[in-house]
This record gives sequence, structure tokens and C-alpha cells, in this order.
Amino acid sequence: MSELWKLSATEAVALLKKKKVSPLEMIDAAAARIEATNPRINALVTLCYERARQHARRLERDAPRDVPAHYLHGLPIAVKDGTDVAGVRCTSGSRIFADRIASASDIVVERLEANGAIVIGKSNLPEFAAGGNTFNDVFGATLNPWDVRMTASGSSGGSAAALAAGQVWLATGGDFGGSIRTPSSYCSTTGLRPSPGMIPRASKQPFSALSVEGPMARNVADTALMLDCEAGWHPLDPMSQVGPHPSFSAAAAAPRKPGRVAVSVDLGVARGVDRDVRAVWKAAAERLAGDGVLVEEAHPDLAEAEKTFLTLRGSVFIARHAQLLEKHRALYKPEIIENTEFGLRLTPAQIVAAEVAQGELIRRTAKWMSGYDLLVCPAVACPPFDVTQRYPEKIEGVPYEGYMGWLVLTYAVTVTALPVVALPAGFTPSGLPVGLQLIGPPRSEARLLAMAAYIEAVLDVKPRVPIDPRQPKA
Repeated sequence: MSELWKLSATEAVALLKKKKVSPLEMIDAAAARIEATNPRINALVTLCYERARQHARRLERDAPRDVPAHYLHGLPIAVKDGTDVAGVRCTSGSRIFADRIASASDIVVERLEANGAIVIGKSNLPEFAAGGNTFNDVFGATLNPWDVRMTASGSSGGSAAALAAGQVWLATGGDFGGSIRTPSSYCSTTGLRPSPGMIPRASKQPFSALSVEGPMARNVADTALMLDCEAGWHPLDPMSQVGPHPSFSAAAAAPRKPGRVAVSVDLGVARGVDRDVRAVWKAAAERLAGDGVLVEEAHPDLAEAEKTFLTLRGSVFIARHAQLLEKHRALYKPEIIENTEFGLRLTPAQIVAAEVAQGELIRRTAKWMSGYDLLVCPAVACPPFDVTQRYPEKIEGVPYEGYMGWLVLTYAVTVTALPVVALPAGFTPSGLPVGLQLIGPPRSEARLLAMAAYIEAVLDVKPRVPIDPRQPKA
């Protein structure tokens, strides 16, 4: 029982279901692992052990009957610090909200707890989840367990690092421009950016298809299990899906070999891609081809995706930050100020044009995807970098503009509204993780997870986490 942290979520839930281990014992195991590793990586920034133990005792005292097959039976999880958990500090990584206690839980937390999850702590994120490096003025930086000198990426960097170090078995993530996919790539974990509306959420802009909630885990089966707990209709989200969804866990348990796969190292939009990332992507494509998959180098036309995303993101920043910025400008990091002011300079005509352009991109890409089972590309254009560097300005000597430019491989896909699995694919010669995006046709989460399970087995990287945080010798 001293090494429960090494179990996958599905293995841990099986023990909980059979009462071979109790929720309280799982909490103790997580707490011990957090104590042993968190000082080195700063992944979990607010812990709520007493709330968790009270929840565990309620579950043991009043165990529900007729639970669904995906019920978690008291499995401890982490929740991103931009997502409310009732009675727990929620800062969003901002000094503005440094002492804020959430009065109620977010929809996704309510749903996870209703399905037997126990929240044990909050995971770190960049200020207001903006950017691909997890640091803020409230809690500092999250470090990568594979090399504690490096970033875990962001914005769900705390969740990915906690998973990689074995602190929790599942963690929540949010993905706007790649916030699930890039940390998963940098920490050699797995995550899903689902189709908009697959997981209900409440926001100021309920019809936006850009920002989604998604599951994060250590492997495909665990990711599917968490999605089963999160997905479905909710009256507060007009985009949420009505009707029963298929069992994603069952889909992941039946690996499906894709027939025809498109592969692209740059999607036609990344101006520079690191040579080590290229090598891992190429090796993965060759392994698929060697296993009999029809692999073709191709990608849809995403030429307008970057401009469209950045414009729509600017309009979102007006809603999220303009009023707060008027009152608390001195407490904001410069990148958010710049993005918000960019949004305020946009004209209504520019915003509407971007909305129209996204619609055209969605339809064009959906038609293109009808000829393929998957589109496979790198998740990030470069491997993990020094955590003290705010963001990469150049990759392979090619400059990227702004603090979001280097993330173009993920945010270009965001605009298409397609579901994406971020999957570990290999390592650089220095041992840093490199991940792939497995992009599926519209609303294809179950089939996508089944194909991801197949590719996970072919690439054989699943057993690499959890790990003890490390600093390799120079």
C-alpha cells in the first residue's frame, strides 16, 4: 500500500471498488507522495486534506447504490487553480484573488464529485491561465519532474506535473490555446481537448468554441475514465450535448488501428520546429507505417487559423480582463495587459470577420478530415525549456512573435473545434519528453480514444510515468 501512487487511475479505482483499499488510505498515500515530491516541483499549491477526508468519510458512511460503471469510488484528484472548489482557496494565479475562497464549486467539479472523485488540492497555473509557462506572483513557478530546471508548460502545468510525479491519479485541465496539450507533452502525460460542449462549463461567453474543459491523466484509459465522469448535458451550458454519450472507457479498452493517417510536422503554420521534435514525430510516423497503417504527409488549409485565433482570443480577453484591468492594472503581468489592450483596439467588423473565418475553417477542415481517421502532428514546436525563460522567442533560429507565437501548433487546431488527444511519443537525446497531437474528425471522441490506445501501445511510452522528480547531470 505504500506505493499506491504508482497505480494507474483504473487500477486504483478497481481496488477502491472491491474495498481492498479505502478512500482515506488513498488520501494518505497521495498526501505522502505530495510531501515527498511537491517541494521540488511546486505542482499543487493549495491542499485541502481535511475537506477531502470529510468527503471520504461521507462516501464510506453513505455509499451510493446503482453507480455507473465509470464511478471513481473515492479516488483523489487535483483541480486546476482557476476552477472553483467550494470552500477552497481559488486564486487563478493572480494577486487580485490571492485570498479568494470559492463559495461554490464549478460545474466540472460538481460532476466529478458526483461520480466519486475526491478533491485533494489545487494545481498551479500561469496568471489567469494565460501563457505556456506555469508561473505567477502568488505561488511561483511549477517545475518539470523530468528535469526540475525546465518548465512544465501551461496553463495546466501544475496538473501535468502532479500527474507525472504521482501526486494524484487524475487532474482537471482547461484548454484554450493548448493548455492541456502542451503540459501533457512536456510532462509525458496524456490529455484530451474534447469537442466544444462535450464537457459542460459556465463562462461569460457561453457560445465560444475556443475554451474547453478536459481530462488529464497518465495514460489513455485513465483519460477516457475521467471523460466518462465529466461529459454530458447541463442546463447552464447551452453548448453541452443532450443525450447519453458512449462509454469512453469501453472505447479505450478496445484499441482500434487507424486505416489512413495524415501526418504533418508543422501543419503549414509553424515557421520553425525543433530538430529533436521533428525526429520524434518522424519516428512515430515510421512506426505507424511499419505496423501497416497508411501514412501520408498532408494537412488541411490552416493559413487563416493564427490570425483568426488571436483576434477571437483578443475579444475573449475583453470580457475576462477589461474591467479588472481598469482597477488592478499594477497587479497584472504585461502579457495579459497587452492582449487585453489588443482586444480593446479591435473593431466590431474585425471580430465578426474572425467569427466568420472560424466557421469557414471548421467546415473546410471537417470536410478534409473525412478522408482520414487521424491527423498527427507535434504538440509543441520545441521541447521543454528553462523555466526562467518566460517563453521561446526563437526556435531553430526562426523568430516567433509574442508570448503565444510558439504555441501555434495547438491554437491553430483550437480554431477547428476538432477533438485532440495529447499523447507521449518519445524523448529528446537529453531525455526531455515530446508529445503528439492526435486530431480526430468532428465529435469523434470515442473512436479517437480507441485509436489513441492503439498508438499508445505501438509507441510504447505509457509505463514511463509516474517518476521521481529529477535533475539530470549536465
